[in-house]
Amino acid sequence: MFSNDKVDIGSLDVIFNRMVETITNSKTDIFVISEQSRRSFEEMQAELELIKLKIKYLIDESDDLEKRTKLAKERLVEVSRYFDRYTEEQVRVAYEFANELQLKLSLTRAEEKRLREKRDDLERRLKTLYDTIERADHIVSQVNVVLNFLTSDLKSVGAALEKAKIKQDFGVKIISAQEKERKRLSREIHDGPAQMMANVLMRADLIERTYRERGIESAIKEIKELKGTVRSALSEVRRIIYDLRPMALDDLGVVPTLKKYLSTVMEYNPGVQVHFQSYSNEKRLPSDYEVSIFRLVQESVNNAIKHGKALDIWVKIEWLNNCVNIVVKDNGTGFDKDSIKEQSFGIIGMRERIELLKGTMEITSSVGKGTIVMFKLPFPDNELE
Repeated sequence: MFSNDKVDIGSLDVIFNRMVETITNSKTDIFVISEQSRRSFEEMQAELELIKLKIKYLIDESDDLEKRTKLAKERLVEVSRYFDRYTEEQVRVAYEFANELQLKLSLTRAEEKRLREKRDDLERRLKTLYDTIERADHIVSQVNVVLNFLTSDLKSVGAALEKAKIKQDFGVKIISAQEKERKRLSREIHDGPAQMMANVLMRADLIERTYRERGIESAIKEIKELKGTVRSALSEVRRIIYDLRPMALDDLGVVPTLKKYLSTVMEYNPGVQVHFQSYSNEKRLPSDYEVSIFRLVQESVNNAIKHGKALDIWVKIEWLNNCVNIVVKDNGTGFDKDSIKEQSFGIIGMRERIELLKGTMEITSSVGKGTIVMFKLPFPDNELE
């Protein structure tokens, strides 16, 4: 049975017009923010240039004062050593002059240090402001696309969708991602296990020849070294399997799978200790959530070992009523967040996972003081019911 109620076209038009008006107003607000940010950016740039000039002036003045102070000290040493040749007044004047120059030099260096700190702070703020301007411009561009689409003839939407070939484009992206992943796996297998297996064959021939030419003791020594190569190849294969998908995840859940994985990490990285803790009762989540939790911890631990050279890593998971908190802390070398690129250490991939699950990520690190990575993932709606 179909309803005989007619659609109120007028109401739809009102709703549509309000939506367009709201988007237009939002675009205007974003544009205002962008322009204000540009003005602030230009003012800060001018201030930065002025500070750089002052620093250059202070460096020159400091160099000059340092030379004059050195000469004044040499003069003071001379009049002090040969006080019988100089009057008391001359000694006093030499002392006061040297002391005055030393004080000026200290003040100049202190001012130079202050300006350098201010310069560094301005450069950081300029970078943040520049990113804000770029993002605002990008958003305005996207809003313009949406407005053009909404305000165009709605009858042409179907044709526009066909012309854009959204489905085909989406399919191409999927195929491209699959091919990229296959290429990565192919390269990893070729550079890792395949090369190691080829090396095993060569070493096997060498052992056979060694046995014939040098005897059993030399052959046994070669066999021990060969075992190390095979063990490394096995480690690489296991790592690749884990990268594809840990098989225990679906059956056992996140916590047992992570325990097993972190135990494997310690086994194949001698000297590394991973301390794992899970608070409250683990909750089984949809597959994509559990895979994301595993991948985030995996990426963070790999970064701590590979880039941070950490020997102690702490992994903590806290299961709450509506979310899960994850902390990965290490005692590695750390890094300067201001000088590192966002693409470094797989950060961009981690952020994409977090954004897909509507979570948050915070990284705290400084050179020589290790790194702390914190994730907060809200549970899906059906888990909260």
